Amino acid sequence: MQTGLSETGRFRREERIKRPVEIQNLFKCGKRASVQGAKLFYAQNHLGYNRIGFPLPRKYGSAVERNLSKRFSREVYRIFKSHLNIGYDMLLLVYPGNDSFHSRCDQFRALCEKALLLKE
Repeated sequence: MQTGLSETGRFRREERIKRPVEIQNLFKCGKRASVQGAKLFYAQNHLGYNRIGFPLPRKYGSAVERNLSKRFSREVYRIFKSHLNIGYDMLLLVYPGNDSFHSRCDQFRALCEKALLLKE
């Protein structure tokens, strides 16, 4: 899937899931897809756009490693968001291990394919 900079957009503030109640609701009631090293929780939100959150456990590593992991995740979402179906809340849960931008791209693509979130 080729993506040029002109096709990708910004990661706007309203696209973020930050409220703990919404995060807990997705963990409890959302559907799940998983690959090695990552898990995606998702549910329809009936909005005209997608929202996503990137929760990480404190055991993930140092604060620097957690921030780098979230940065990778945000960038991957920003690149893929024009190829996703609209109207979903998502949580991308990443486990410690092989953490690179390319592996995150592969994980996110595989998760979206399993969850049938990619446009056809």
